[in-house]
Amino acid sequence: MSKSTVDIANLRIKYRERKDVFLEKNIKIKEPITIFKEWLEEAAKTEEIIEPNAGCIATVDKNGFPSNRFVLLKDVFEEGFTFFTNYGSRKAQNIAENPNVAMTFYWLPLRRSIRIEGSAEKISKEKSLEYFHMRPRASQIGALASEQSTKLPSREHLDEIEAKLKAELGEDKPVPLPNWGGYLIRPRLIEFWQGQSDRLHDRIRFRKNAEEEADGVLVHKGEKGWIYERLAP
Repeated sequence: MSKSTVDIANLRIKYRERKDVFLEKNIKIKEPITIFKEWLEEAAKTEEIIEPNAGCIATVDKNGFPSNRFVLLKDVFEEGFTFFTNYGSRKAQNIAENPNVAMTFYWLPLRRSIRIEGSAEKISKEKSLEYFHMRPRASQIGALASEQSTKLPSREHLDEIEAKLKAELGEDKPVPLPNWGGYLIRPRLIEFWQGQSDRLHDRIRFRKNAEEEADGVLVHKGEKGWIYERLAP
């Protein structure tokens, strides 16, 4: 077996300094959706972050086997987080079998990460159709051409399907909605991580609908039904 030329064990980067810590007292509104939006806005303004809304979503099938992949977040509001996909995809099949999902965002230039755990459910067909027709026409046709996660004989076969659809639809005919749409992740846990160079990273976790009571020492009462706590890194 050939040895890797990359010294993986010694790969390290510098994180934030102790003067730049993430403290509870600096959180103005103690509920996670507001914090998420603030961090996302900062990520969007950071030039080095090309896709700030790219998150890795993990699902679990009926046999308990996990899988994950990156998707693009398309909305965030008080109820949760929305992304879109083909309803015949592996992730969609997993969600149909087990709606419990996890989603992670990692913004390296900011030394920040956010973990979300919750349950996923389909949004309305009307909302999916509205967003579908907001997409570039080429993306609409691509979604119609591809039955995501199914087997293909070749790349050329997919290109042929796309070409046929373009010929049938022409320049102006509306692209019909395929087996495709949105999911809303309703969060029950959101954790914010900020890296520190001494490895004493900041971790503040928010939980909702938790049976545990806030004691004001380890567990604190937040807003809008959330509680929060600091975790050891």
